[in-house]
Amino acid sequence: MTPPHVVVLVLLWTGVAAVLLSAAAVLRLRGTLMRLHALAPASCVGMPLIAAAVAVEQGAGRAAAKTLFIGLLFAVGGTVTTIAVGRAADRSGEAEKGGGS
Repeated sequence: MTPPHVVVLVLLWTGVAAVLLSAAAVLRLRGTLMRLHALAPASCVGMPLIAAAVAVEQGAGRAAAKTLFIGLLFAVGGTVTTIAVGRAADRSGEAEKGGGS
């Protein structure tokens, strides 16, 4: 195994672990705000790490830059979406009810 391949595997499996742990937390936790909090590792850490692994595998070039940009969009977009959904849940009173589940 070459060093770049090891880097790809570490990035990929770290990202996959973050997404899987986040999914398990969403299933386990109750309440809208708690579930939103549990999704943060998937969108802010997991997907960008997976995108970084793909970019390293692709090598230097336009494709890697595009992949890293997509990972950045996931990190920023996930945070913005979480804030928007949290505010909407708070305004509707869903946050106080515990999410209805």
